[in-house]
Amino acid sequence: MFLDTVLLQFADAEYQWKGPFYFIQGADPQFGLMKAWTHGDTNNGDDEWEEEIKLAEQAVQAVNKLNPKPKFFVLCGDLVHGMPGTRWKKKQEQDLKDVLKNTDQDIPLVFVSGNHDIGNTPTRETIDDYCKNWGDDYFSFWVGGVFFLVLNSQLYCDSSKCPELRQAQDAWLDEQLAAAANQKCKHIIVFQHIPLFLSKPDEDDNYFNLDKSVRQEIMEKFHKAGIRAVFSGHYHRNAGGSYKGLEMVVSSAIGCQLGQDTHGLRVVVVTEEKVVHRYCSLTELGSHGIEKELLDMLAK
Repeated sequence: MFLDTVLLQFADAEYQWKGPFYFIQGADPQFGLMKAWTHGDTNNGDDEWEEEIKLAEQAVQAVNKLNPKPKFFVLCGDLVHGMPGTRWKKKQEQDLKDVLKNTDQDIPLVFVSGNHDIGNTPTRETIDDYCKNWGDDYFSFWVGGVFFLVLNSQLYCDSSKCPELRQAQDAWLDEQLAAAANQKCKHIIVFQHIPLFLSKPDEDDNYFNLDKSVRQEIMEKFHKAGIRAVFSGHYHRNAGGSYKGLEMVVSSAIGCQLGQDTHGLRVVVVTEEKVVHRYCSLTELGSHGIEKELLDMLAK
């Protein structure tokens, strides 16, 4: 079930709190990276992705077996490794779609754009192409009284070729946060590909976080708006920290691992008071489902 259906399903009835629920977050299936990384050629070495297909299939099978069903399954960017205009990108995207179409039709899919999806320096054309394939690059939706925001984090990294699109997202975000304040939502949760930070809000700039100049402004805006958590990927390792009560959750990849974590997904339980999450290996989630402690939270 793709985005247009998702938005129909998350309609007006979802403004009201209905009790605890959960969703699944995944990141970086990134078809093509595993061979490229192994061969030391991340620019042109992405001509095979059989291993990633198997891992994505394992992820879909694990999600489909979950009982009760998650409210949705969000993929936080870098859907494939091929950059816009590169040789294998279209085939990688088609193969990922072929895997994802087997997701249970009652579990909506939510897509987040990553730097490999729209380019390190995106243009209007690369973003338009992404939107035609995967849905809007930024949008919002409600589930059970909780307000969710999907952002295009690449516009915060380098919008030099499309400054008007960065300005449009900024204006839209301000409007969305004002509307959420009026609706008295239980929580606000953000999805974006690139983390605000990996462990500390004042850490030095690096490839895997947002530059301090932009980061501080966004963190403060999120804090003032009462945003509970930001979920991201990009790092291919688990990490995270907090800023004035705002939790930054960095999830490792479905695909290529760059650290010691396993290929996995994050189970996120939303209760009236808090947001609780656990990263699970694909094998663990597929074999054992959701751990009892989280299931007990859903039953309250």
